[in-house]
Amino acid sequence: MNLAATLLVLSLGLADDRWVPLFDGKSLDGWTVRGGFATYKVEDGVIVGSTAEGSPNTFLCKGDFADFVLEVEVKCDPRLNSGVQVRSKVTETDTPKTEETKRARPAGVVYGPQCEIARKDTGTAGRFYDEGRRGRWLDEGRADAKDVFKDDDWNQYKIVVQGKRYRSWVNGVLCADVTDDVDQKGFIGLQVHGIAKGEGPYQVRWRKVRVLELKPGEKAPGVND
Repeated sequence: MNLAATLLVLSLGLADDRWVPLFDGKSLDGWTVRGGFATYKVEDGVIVGSTAEGSPNTFLCKGDFADFVLEVEVKCDPRLNSGVQVRSKVTETDTPKTEETKRARPAGVVYGPQCEIARKDTGTAGRFYDEGRRGRWLDEGRADAKDVFKDDDWNQYKIVVQGKRYRSWVNGVLCADVTDDVDQKGFIGLQVHGIAKGEGPYQVRWRKVRVLELKPGEKAPGVND
């Protein structure tokens, strides 16, 4: 093996060594449920989130994180949508309506950027939405990424958050590349969406959840700018 190849292997090994599993496949130690009362459990090495009738959006949360690469695999009932919160926060006290939020928020509401998980025909998987705050999409979506999500199957998500830039890949396809300067750090959250009365229960599953924290300006490993 020549010197260039050796250095490449060493650099890739160093990057691999920095990955931190957020889920050990056995327990939810270190995670916190916020926002609602949907339930989470571990089943066969997978996090299983189940809807609860009458519950608002619920999030299983860990962190804080600033700049990072997050990888996770997800499988969602097509009758339910979900999402992955990044750099998110929770209202500590009742918050009045403002020009930015457009509505009052009671204590306990989770807010911040969310990477969308939704069935294929919506064409929204991988887009970023400002959950619980501005209530709008942060990007327009990419025409070449409309059909990447697989219903009733596992989907690979890679989310890179660095500085003002947010990017996502679903099953290896770039779905969003957007800038937003509102949040600098916050927790990661796995969403179980609220459902209408008389519906459900539905489930969403996550596995292989891991994060690699980045230094400011550092190139994300395995990602071409």
